[in-house]
Amino acid sequence: MRYPLLATAALAALAAMPARAETPVDELVVTAARLPTDPKVITGAHVIDRAEIEARNVSFAADLLSTIPGVSIARAGAFGGVAAIRIRGAGPDKTLVLIDGVPVGDAGAPNGDYDPASLQTGDLERVEVLSGPQGSLWGSEAIGGVVSFTTRELDGLELAAEGGSFTTARGFAGAGTRADRYALSASVTAFRTDGVSKADTGTEKDGFRTWTGNVAGRFNVSEQVKLDARLRYSRSAIDIDGFPPPAFALGDTPDRARSRNWQGFARATVEALGLTHELSFGAYDLRRKNISSFPSVVDADRQVIRWTAAKDDLFVVGAERQASDANLSTGLSRNLSNTAVFAVGQAKWAGLTLTGSVRHDDPEAYEARTTARLAAAVDLGRGFNAVASAGTGFKTPTVSQVVCDFCFAPAVPLRPEKAEGYDLRFGWANDRISTSVTAYRLLVRDQIAYVASRYINIAKTSSNGLEAEFDAKVSESLRVKLAYAWTDAIDRSTDRSLLRVPDHSGSAALFWDDEGPWSASLTVRGETSQTDTARDGFSRARRPGFVTADVAGAYDVTRQLSVTARVENVTDRRFSEVLGYREPGIAAYVGVRFRN
Repeated sequence: MRYPLLATAALAALAAMPARAETPVDELVVTAARLPTDPKVITGAHVIDRAEIEARNVSFAADLLSTIPGVSIARAGAFGGVAAIRIRGAGPDKTLVLIDGVPVGDAGAPNGDYDPASLQTGDLERVEVLSGPQGSLWGSEAIGGVVSFTTRELDGLELAAEGGSFTTARGFAGAGTRADRYALSASVTAFRTDGVSKADTGTEKDGFRTWTGNVAGRFNVSEQVKLDARLRYSRSAIDIDGFPPPAFALGDTPDRARSRNWQGFARATVEALGLTHELSFGAYDLRRKNISSFPSVVDADRQVIRWTAAKDDLFVVGAERQASDANLSTGLSRNLSNTAVFAVGQAKWAGLTLTGSVRHDDPEAYEARTTARLAAAVDLGRGFNAVASAGTGFKTPTVSQVVCDFCFAPAVPLRPEKAEGYDLRFGWANDRISTSVTAYRLLVRDQIAYVASRYINIAKTSSNGLEAEFDAKVSESLRVKLAYAWTDAIDRSTDRSLLRVPDHSGSAALFWDDEGPWSASLTVRGETSQTDTARDGFSRARRPGFVTADVAGAYDVTRQLSVTARVENVTDRRFSEVLGYREPGIAAYVGVRFRN
């Protein structure tokens, strides 16, 4: 793997003039931690801001996540193939995904996980990842970690268009106005392509079309009372491949998938009694339809009512009521609800920062659970710091698991999954460089799996690993980001590796901007081989490792108008993120961007 990586980096570096990602990591705060928190005082925190999103110029959020250490993306074919987010080896059902604070997991999916394949970057402001059990912050599902997406609030007019390989086109149009007292903005982002065959043995092109509309607004009634709301709507149409007879091996099929979803929230913020109170209502509604030899239609939705009271960055307390329900393709349905209270606090003493959280969840269908997390950060002097943390999490069974959808054996009672995680990070930073190494251990007990034609609790899974990061502003024009992860994820009931978790993965990114008209970026990422499902859909096999690189650049014609270009997979490497499913070869795109 070393030689392709070096060759790819050398080739791309010749063309690269990396990009506008000027905000140092240590100046960012993590809002998904409930309290605005410096990433240096908690473990497993990562932030990608709007500057880096624009610098890399990728179309979909999954491509941003794949460069974060400990996060792996498994996508069943390019351009809309079902994607899964794994953090620290935990299954995708153990990654809680939020969009503007609203949980967006698919309550109708067997594992209840979120598919990010259609999530575009055009209307995203920032991406945050919290690795490790976060049950004390967000409740069920956050065993592996939390991914939080925040959408944009626009000011002025912004237009963008791009086209290129595979008859691909994407566009963005947005406008907004912003002042201290109010803001209102709206945007539409769209993507379409003829694509490539999802199956790597196929010959037909599998197209993909998706578009998203976003409306955001806020209004300050007074200095003490503020209102804000956001609404996001998406539709997607995806051509997929399956397992046609008589061989029932992965190959070309005329199968299709259609989906539409909307997500939003409304919130009131009130300053009273020396605290900042927030009362919000969020909702997520999804309808997906598979058109194939085994057609299905699923309707799923989630709602959450949440109240919090915060004192600056010292503490926050809150309560929430969450409900999810799904009407499954088999005609079965179920509503699952949960009530919770939580508290998060932070205290500082001369070089020591303690961050703690506790949460009590009371699911209607299961026993109540209390989870907690504590992080202690020590400033060791001369730029060195150390952080240790321990946390717990849990996950209740999904609707599909509760009703035993597609079970062909008598159902058995299920217990919620339980998890505990431990982290230790050492770091060093100055005004230009930030670097860290984190060791962790994650244990999951009573994990739910589909075995012998029904859902059961299996004994235990575990993940041990290391994560390393390096972020340096080499000069006023050049920034370098490096990331590496080693993950050892095991099913303790069989002593076999967990599926679709590479042992080693890493990325390298260069960003260049000399404050002149030119800017550019280079991103190289690689994974070693991993255990996967074989082409028959049942047995196990090894998916080969890969290294791939992307280059993006921009030229500012005027202060308002820019020309953009990017090349993906510059060495035309043949690879798959999921065994048997194709990722495209070299692809080139050019576009324009206008801001006023």
